[in-house]
Amino acid sequence: MAINRKLSSRVGAAAVVVGLACAGAFFLQHTHRPQASAMAAIEEGVPVIAAVAQAQDVPLFVRGIGTVQAYNMVVIKTRVDGAIVKVSFTEGQDVKAGDPLFQIDPRPFKAALDQARAAKERNEAQLVSAQLDLYRDRTLSKEGYQSRQSFDEQTAVVRALKGLIASDEAAIVNARLNLDYADIRAPFDGRTGTRLVDIGNLVQAVQATSLVSITQVKPIFVNFTVPQNVNDQVREKQAAGPLAVVALGDDARVELARGEVSVIDNQIDTTTGTLRLKATFPNADQRLWPGQFVNVRLVLAERKGVARPVRTVVDIQEGTGVGELLRSNLIGSQLAVALRFAVGAGLTLGVLPLLFAMFPELGRMEVLGLRLPWLLLGVLVYPFLFGLGLWHARTAERVEQNFADHVQD
Repeated sequence: MAINRKLSSRVGAAAVVVGLACAGAFFLQHTHRPQASAMAAIEEGVPVIAAVAQAQDVPLFVRGIGTVQAYNMVVIKTRVDGAIVKVSFTEGQDVKAGDPLFQIDPRPFKAALDQARAAKERNEAQLVSAQLDLYRDRTLSKEGYQSRQSFDEQTAVVRALKGLIASDEAAIVNARLNLDYADIRAPFDGRTGTRLVDIGNLVQAVQATSLVSITQVKPIFVNFTVPQNVNDQVREKQAAGPLAVVALGDDARVELARGEVSVIDNQIDTTTGTLRLKATFPNADQRLWPGQFVNVRLVLAERKGVARPVRTVVDIQEGTGVGELLRSNLIGSQLAVALRFAVGAGLTLGVLPLLFAMFPELGRMEVLGLRLPWLLLGVLVYPFLFGLGLWHARTAERVEQNFADHVQD
């Protein structure tokens, strides 16, 4: 009966030990969930963009909405009548001032120029003959062999021929201009638009037919408005030096170009209560395009402050926000690993003494000259603790890497 009781107590103690081991295993398994939930929260939450805030000059600016305007814009039209015989550009091509665009049939204008030159040569020859006659009439008139009236008439002939020659020179100039107008060239550097006529089309000056448009985009203008309450400040700062202007994209984050205020309107719009400004941008990379709507920032001053990159702003339901980056998920995961380490070590160190208390004969056994408790402690416990520590370090490193992968720099 005593033996049965002793056996029952040992069996009960063994059951308690097994129960504790199962409870520890259950705890170890479920303490892994915070890490998974933390990483899932990172994956399913609002994307985070990390950047370092820096102390630098922070601009004080006024926001506005502007429209890009070409620095120069022209619609090419013909000044003479004729058929187009040549097109020297492609649509959308960048052209330089003086580059040929269209060629109108030049033959009628060359003929008119030759005719004007021939008329001038004829009148010049007649003028030479009339001047000789005038010289002879003057000599005869002095000697009394020629009447005064005949001398005056010859003088008038010479003057008339001189007038005809002047008219011929004007006709030559006009014919040369018409010939030049037949060769249509770009008036300034710019980009061509859609061609509106083709080779063989007959164009007339009186019809004001549009041939193509050219816009100059380097440099370029941006027209925008600011509230009237900054009128005095804008004019005061502009008098000290051109104010800087930043053109932004549709999202008001991407910077397109930087320029300077070139024109302040001479009055405030009474219907909107705004002041119209015009800024000039070099636009070397052609990121601004005529007719484009842009967000504008007019920089009024600069002060020392802490600046954060625009890309760190996160869109949320209430608008946009910026905050500090706390590694709470990583800390929570590392705490869970530490708890697993502590529970595992505690169970290992606690189970062995219970077993030796329930089975004293085990404590008296010797293997290779060593008592079994010390042998088990050296063979099982210390390698287990070493392996568990190594696993803890690798798990923390993996959590750190996963965290870094989910944070976009």
